[in-house]
Formats: sequence, structure tokens, C-alpha cells
Amino acid sequence: MLSEADHSFIARHPVARLATADALGEPHVIPVCYVILGSNLYVAIDGKPKSGDPRNLKRLRNIAANPRVAVIIDHYDDDDWDRLGWLMLRGTAEIIDRGEEHGVAQNALRQRYVPYRSMALEALPVIALRIERVVRWGNVG
Repeated sequence: MLSEADHSFIARHPVARLATADALGEPHVIPVCYVILGSNLYVAIDGKPKSGDPRNLKRLRNIAANPRVAVIIDHYDDDDWDRLGWLMLRGTAEIIDRGEEHGVAQNALRQRYVPYRSMALEALPVIALRIERVVRWGNVG
């Protein structure tokens, strides 16, 4: 589903935007750290300060109510608009609290993001986006 050029683009862009919506369709978009393994994109719920219980975050409540999500990975260059490009990944999200997939995802996220290596992530959930559709625009090569 993702091409070699897509993977190269992804490797150069460590921050994506996760779009969720609640049961009424109210949108919520946040920047996230992510990793892609096979046809899944994973986002950790990490140990950075948050107000309240991390399991009650808006993104998790939205996914529980409406699992259809989108992620945008983009490049912007103010000096050369021929270099603009983005990938949009759409699909169904799951919240994973434990198990082999949870551990594999967290290990891959730790490999990609140095700050995660010292965070206690084991007890925190991971969002798994089951990629169903990839939309490309502009220069993603």
C-alpha cells in the first residue's frame, strides 16, 4: 500500500497530524509522533505532562466513539512550492492496551524517538491505525 517513495518521505518527517472526530462529528486534530509497521501506523500515548488521566484523552475518547481517523504527514517549503507534498492515511483506529502488538509498537516508537527510550510507556495505550487508504499529493518522492 505504501511505496518506497512513501516510506522515504515518512522517514524524513517525524511529526504527523492525527485527525479524530467524536460521535457527533466534532473534529480534533493534534500533532503526533508515529511509526509505521506493515500496513499499520502506531501512535504512543506517552509520559509527557497531560491534564488528568492519559486514558481519558480526547483522541482516545473520540476513537472509542468513532474509530474512523486520518493522519497527514506533510512537507512545507516556503521558498519552493514545487517541494510541497503530503500523504494522507485513512482507516480504522484501535486502542491497544497490552499484548504482543502493543510491545512491538512501543519498541519501534522507542527506536524512532530518543525521548521515548526513558519514558515508562508500558502501562500506557497505543493507537493503531489500520491503514485502508493512502492519498498522495505533490512532491512525496
